[in-house]
Amino acid sequence: MTFLVRDRLLGIGDDYWIEDEQGRKAFLVDGKAMRLRDTFELKDAHGRVLIDIHEKMLSLRDTMVIEREGEALATIRRKRLSLLRNHYRVSLADGTELDVSGRILDREFVIEYDGEMLAHISRRWLRVRETYGVEIVREDADPALLIAVAVCVIHLAEKEREGD
Repeated sequence: MTFLVRDRLLGIGDDYWIEDEQGRKAFLVDGKAMRLRDTFELKDAHGRVLIDIHEKMLSLRDTMVIEREGEALATIRRKRLSLLRNHYRVSLADGTELDVSGRILDREFVIEYDGEMLAHISRRWLRVRETYGVEIVREDADPALLIAVAVCVIHLAEKEREGD
């Protein structure tokens, strides 16, 4: 299952649609401007909030938190030692961890669990500028969670680049 994401051009506070393979609107990333911390909502095509994403306040490293129905689902932060590629660790509430690695700012990266690929994020398949694909590889994976993870790591990488 592949989803198409059009890159945000103006930054936080912008809303953008994620489409399925047939071009139908599947998810809306709703950026919440004018907040103390960076905040997004991932909504379905009918406007129902599926996932809340927000920056964790008072942490040593930039950290994003993903919640579903008020319950913490995952915490995302950059791994400390990652010399050649961007690496992020996703700590799920049940204690499992996902690994995100690749060229995040180029939109060429993967999300893995225990060495098995769950999702592949890439611009290479697409001819449309400012668009990248999120290919969900495993049938039993949660597309909303994996899209939320992709949104978070891209946001964290862009924020880190701006800070350099």
